[in-house]
Formats: sequence, structure tokens, C-alpha cells
Amino acid sequence: VHVRGRSVFCFRAAPAVLTLPPPPPVSVPIETRVQVQESVRGKDVFVIQTVSKDVNTTIMEMLILVYACRTSCARSITGVLPYFPYSKQCKMRKRGSIVSKLIASMMCKAGLTHLITMDLHQKEIQGFFNIPVDNLRASPFLLQYIQEEIPDYRNAVIVAKSPASAKRAQSFAERLRLGIAVIHGEAQDAESDQVDGRHSPPTVKTSRAIHPSMDIPLLIPKEKPPITVVGDVGGRIAIIVDDIIDDVDSFVAAAETLKERGAYKIYVMATHGILSLDAPRFIEESAIDEVVVTNTIPHELQKLQCPKIKTVDISIILSEAIRRIHNGESMSYLFRNIGMDD
Repeated sequence: VHVRGRSVFCFRAAPAVLTLPPPPPVSVPIETRVQVQESVRGKDVFVIQTVSKDVNTTIMEMLILVYACRTSCARSITGVLPYFPYSKQCKMRKRGSIVSKLIASMMCKAGLTHLITMDLHQKEIQGFFNIPVDNLRASPFLLQYIQEEIPDYRNAVIVAKSPASAKRAQSFAERLRLGIAVIHGEAQDAESDQVDGRHSPPTVKTSRAIHPSMDIPLLIPKEKPPITVVGDVGGRIAIIVDDIIDDVDSFVAAAETLKERGAYKIYVMATHGILSLDAPRFIEESAIDEVVVTNTIPHELQKLQCPKIKTVDISIILSEAIRRIHNGESMSYLFRNIGMDD
């Protein structure tokens, strides 16, 4: 193009197309809404809630449903939680909190008048509630499974994978007339006092004392001995018992120790089978022959991943508890032969 004696070169470029990335999806929180479709005025309501993987949503669903029944003038509201969530957080951990106490307070505040649960991690959790709590036991079902499904169970020994679970193992052993063994050693127990801030003072003296004239003695730090098995498991069937099986590392380590000590078959029995993360794969690759849990928590997917996992149905005792509470009958029948240590 010639413009006033000057040559101007113009290049026609293709129009640029600016493609903006799509806006990120707006994270709209999904709220739980409850609407009772029929009248519950003056009626006994039983709210059955099974804990899922999303435990926080499970808790909110129950709280909202209980509160909806309360505002609808229900005569009584009984919560049926086969597994009480956050039950492992029932002690103060350093600067943490007692979460199970918080959950209990929220349930009572929402309007719960009675709670039915099974094998609380610590029986003292019942004291967190100001309403009646029926802590049912799954041990009769597990004992029946041992007697009917484990061949030659008379040649078995009940094993506690840590001293903390020795009482439960002793209860099983006394009822089956079997021996008991306890694993003690290097494996750090999650329930030990060492992780409790109140029982773990600094290991060295600091220069900042409370008062120059005060010399507070320090607690000697714990040092666990090499892992040992107290009891004879050689040539025996080892049955490890506990209340919850979630992180299976400790169970796998216990099974390897028992195998080294001569146990030829190893069972793991627990009430609540959480079996989170890669637990089915670890069980399948371990020395454990069978894991027996109840159906307080759904674990169908884990059973597909690991055929070693077996289920014991405990629904009959929950339904009987509901029937007795509704009819005003005594609950003592469901607690026959259960002592203070069970």
C-alpha cells in the first residue's frame, strides 16, 4: 500500500480466537433436608443409622432427623447406632479434644431420649450421655461362630495383640475354656499413655522453672522391650480378638509374630469391621487365615476384594432390643452372664 510517497506493508492476520477456560464449578454445599411424611405425634420413633464412609454426613443426617421428629412432637426418639462414630476419640490427646463427648452432647441436644449401640470402644462413653444407653454385646455371636465354624477350636488359644485388649481376650478364653496369650513389645499401642499430653512431660529439664525453689521430678520415658508373646501358641490355632479392626497393620504384625512362634492357623475376630483404605489387600497378602466381623458396619465391597473376610449377623439382638423398649419390657435378658469386665 502506497500512502503519500511511503510504502506501508500491511499483513492481514487471521483473527485470534481467545478460548477462555471454563469457570471452575462452584462448590455448592449440599444440605440435608428432612421432611417427615406422616404424623409421629405421640409415637415411639426409632431412628436406625448405619455409619458410612462419610461419617460426618451420617452424623448430620441423624441429628437433623432426630430434631425433625422432636419438633413433630414424637413421644420418644430412640437412636439405633450399631457402631457409635468417633468412639475411639474418647480420651484427651495432647491439645486435642474428646470428640465422642461432643457427639453425645449433640445427640442429646437434638432430642434423642434413648440410645442403642453395640460394643462401645470404652464402656465409660455411656457417661457422656444424660439419657439411657444400652451397650449391647456381640461376643455371644462371635463365640458361637468359633464353636461352630472353627474346626478343632479346642486346640486354640485366645490372643490379645496388646496388653490393652487382654481383658477382652480373657473374657473369650474363660467362656471357651481355652488358654490365653498376650503380645507385648515394640509395637506402639494407640491407646498408650505416651500419646496423652497429660502423661508425657518433657524428657529434659528446661531452664524456665516454675519457681527457683521448686524442682519437679521428671517421669522416666517409656522404652518397650523387644516384642514377645506371653503364652504358648506353638502348634495351636491363634484367635486374635478385639473390638474394632480399622488399620490392619497391627493385626498383620501380630499374625506374623504368631506364625514365627509356631501357630499354624490365625483368625482375627472383631465386632466392628471398618476396614478402611487398603485393609482388604493387606489382609489378603498377610499370614491371617480369616477375619470375622459383624455387620454393624457395611463391608460388602471389602468382602469382594478379600475372600478371607467373613460376616456374622447381629441384627436379631438389635431387633429384640427395639421390641423390648417399645413394649416397656426389661432389657436384662439381653445382658445375661455379662460381667463388669465384659
